[in-house]
Amino acid sequence: MNARSAATTRFEEAERDPQIGKDAAKPIITDLRSALLKAQYARLAKADRSLLIVVAGIDGVGKGSTVNLINEWMDARHIRTLAYGPPTQEESRYPFLWRYWRHLPAKGRSGIVFGSWYGPLFNELVSKKPNRSKVEQLATTIRDFEALVANDGVQILKLWYHLSREAHKKLTNRLLADPETSWMVRPEDLQVARKFKRVREAAGTMIMLTDSDLAPWQVIPSADERLRAISTGQAILAALQAPAAAAAEPPPLRQLLPASPAQPRKRRLARVDHSVRLSENEYDDLLAQWRSRLAHLVRSKAFADLPVVLVFEGNDAAGKGSTIRRITHALDARQYRVVPISAPTEDERARPYLWRFWRELPAPGNITIFDRSWYGRVLVERVERFARPAQWRRAYEEINQFEQQLTDSGILLIKFWLAITKDVQLQRFRDREHSPFKSFKITPEDWRNREKWGAYTNAANDMFDLTDTSRSPWHVVSSNDKRHARITVLERIVTAIEARLAR
Repeated sequence: MNARSAATTRFEEAERDPQIGKDAAKPIITDLRSALLKAQYARLAKADRSLLIVVAGIDGVGKGSTVNLINEWMDARHIRTLAYGPPTQEESRYPFLWRYWRHLPAKGRSGIVFGSWYGPLFNELVSKKPNRSKVEQLATTIRDFEALVANDGVQILKLWYHLSREAHKKLTNRLLADPETSWMVRPEDLQVARKFKRVREAAGTMIMLTDSDLAPWQVIPSADERLRAISTGQAILAALQAPAAAAAEPPPLRQLLPASPAQPRKRRLARVDHSVRLSENEYDDLLAQWRSRLAHLVRSKAFADLPVVLVFEGNDAAGKGSTIRRITHALDARQYRVVPISAPTEDERARPYLWRFWRELPAPGNITIFDRSWYGRVLVERVERFARPAQWRRAYEEINQFEQQLTDSGILLIKFWLAITKDVQLQRFRDREHSPFKSFKITPEDWRNREKWGAYTNAANDMFDLTDTSRSPWHVVSSNDKRHARITVLERIVTAIEARLAR
């Protein structure tokens, strides 16, 4: 049975409007409440996964009251109910998934989501003439998001609340007839009967496009409030008690990398020209010129609509910090934020690894500068074995999806790798050790990383091969001469912003 047929069958079962009597329901609810609490506390104690419950379905069938009841049955201190309406003015300034990423629950905890990321997809499907291209784009974005977070410790349970057209009409009339409950009926609830067939077809298509083993849909029969609550509780209990689903195994690295050409070619870092230099006089003139252009750009009226993300990666002692300082000198302190990335905190480890980067994205007219970034997953976490091979192999595609979502939303993303040779790094390490102003910069970890120069070089070259895209290319800059690197970086930032504002 295909996904569309399965959805139709589940809808048909729900449209039979099954009922359960009060006496029959009472012992089931008693046992269910106890089991839910035990399962919730077991999940909290283990803290290996979070649970995200997506609530959707026919309008006006009691979804809200059911969720309130679930909060009463379980320990509400460890459940966060998240209700999303139309994007606020602030939320509209960020990528589509930004507001959902920010609120992902920590491992061990649960979240209940109203008005989820399915809103735009469902609204498009239920329209009279759905745009197929838009539907596929939204469905792909949702599938990618759910697969990413599911593979990284978020269990997703999606509930669609359904009943027959006749049962919905009966329920609505009963609520309207009582002054104490008439307020519960919204204008859109009154439109359900008229649009029932279209809503049903749209829901079936949505479930077909987005149902998966990692993020399954369940249809909850909703004509009877007791059965609706029991079915919801049983679905949540089954999710809490289910063993962790096996994450998708990514292909071996050799299959991810581009096929080798007939004639061997130098890899990206081997092609860097480290002989480039700037004299001090040239540097001073060019620095003033490019800083001035950058300062005027970011203070222009047009820039107020442009969010910018700058990513800096590179060898230890390549000069990332000093290069960033030459950029920020030209900026208004209210417009930018420098985000230094180090080992994740306990709170960050409790969520998918991209979570902390989504939280730092800039609004239009602002710049976020990442001093190291999400590429740590395929660099230090790969080399030092902080991430399992399946995690870092999967991360290349996850990073590409993330960056595409950023650029699709209008963010200007510019990525820099500052490259130095091994002998220059050694000299800088020694200079740091003997400088009273720089000795704090050199640590035993730097020396340990240096011993793995080859492994880091290989990881970086793989990263370039797999994440250098037409929309988010890598700018690999020789930093043996710091003056040359700083000017090159400034020039590329300025020209990229100018090109975007000229559109």
